[in-house]
Amino acid sequence: MNAQDALITTPVTAELLRGALEVERTEHGVLPHRLPAGARAQYADAQLAMAESQPSGVRLAFRTRATVLELDTRRTKRVYVGAPPRPDGVYDLLVDGRPAGRAGVTGGNTVTIDMATGSARTSYGPVGTLRFDGLAESVKDIEIWLPHNETTELVALRTDAPVEPAPDRGRPVWLHHGSSISHGSDAASPTTTWPALAASLAGVELINLGLAGGALLDPFTARALRDTPADLISVKIGINLVNADLMRLRAFGPAVHGFLDTVREGHPATPLLVVSPVLCPIHEDTPGPSAMDLSALGEGRLRFMATGDPAERAQGKLTLGVIRDELARIVAARAAEDPHLHHLDGRALYGEADSAELPLPDGLHPDAATHRRIGERFAALAFAPDGPFRNDGR
Repeated sequence: MNAQDALITTPVTAELLRGALEVERTEHGVLPHRLPAGARAQYADAQLAMAESQPSGVRLAFRTRATVLELDTRRTKRVYVGAPPRPDGVYDLLVDGRPAGRAGVTGGNTVTIDMATGSARTSYGPVGTLRFDGLAESVKDIEIWLPHNETTELVALRTDAPVEPAPDRGRPVWLHHGSSISHGSDAASPTTTWPALAASLAGVELINLGLAGGALLDPFTARALRDTPADLISVKIGINLVNADLMRLRAFGPAVHGFLDTVREGHPATPLLVVSPVLCPIHEDTPGPSAMDLSALGEGRLRFMATGDPAERAQGKLTLGVIRDELARIVAARAAEDPHLHHLDGRALYGEADSAELPLPDGLHPDAATHRRIGERFAALAFAPDGPFRNDGR
């Protein structure tokens, strides 16, 4: 009998997962989703499908005496023609809430995307196996945080002792929605995205609906927030609307009101924090859309630029400055009748001094050090004794 034969296989079920809104049964296992099927059906977009199926904030959580853990997964990587290769996704192991290991898997599928033509092709690969061993024999709570930047199908969980779902620790649930920055673009690992860091510092359970390219005030996302149980809610609005050049000022204000109205249908008195964009120099005063800088791409560097004209603000085109002003106005007006609604200027998380010290490497996304700074600042501001999340029941 080999060592693997002695391991116990436990089906991966929704009871073992945290941070997912839905779990899809596949031919070989399960696929966590961060938007429910009804939302996904309303906009069959490849970018949104990629973002919501990348399990940012999703983790396996169980209690066991096991000293060996194995997890079979099939990842899906994205490769962009001409762009530098993206780093492989990693898994973070926490034991009783403390970091205890980090590893990756091989194999899996690859989607190759040509931004110039809009074409994509998929090559299929085998399941990979993640292994952690040498763990203490005592009863312990295990969390395996899934890669925030790779679609991850969970095929099999094996251990050398039985497992059971981790108990509810009674911590407040923080539900957050935002863009690729909240999703975790360019963070070092799933527990070091800024929302994961902030949740750890604040002692709350995270559900991260940060969707790369998908923070667009979509009604189906608002309904997902409405229908998800939570003790604390934050929505970070702005950068995707500008870099997609999605709407004008006339549409923006009513869309924000409608989004917040929908969230409030399910959470009428839950602390709700509206966060405006962090500093992004290319879009502070210049509208979108964003585009890849082809000259940088020719040098093997990924960099974005704004292609709008600042003069177009007069016709209602959105910039980050315009959005910040409008969000502050909307929240102030609504807060007169909604004392649980709050506003945070994103530049308090990452502003001009931070940009000088830690510039955005590609012009849009923070690096690992900046994720840590944003997470620490959010925790200090939102969860402060006088902060918007102060009355969270802890």
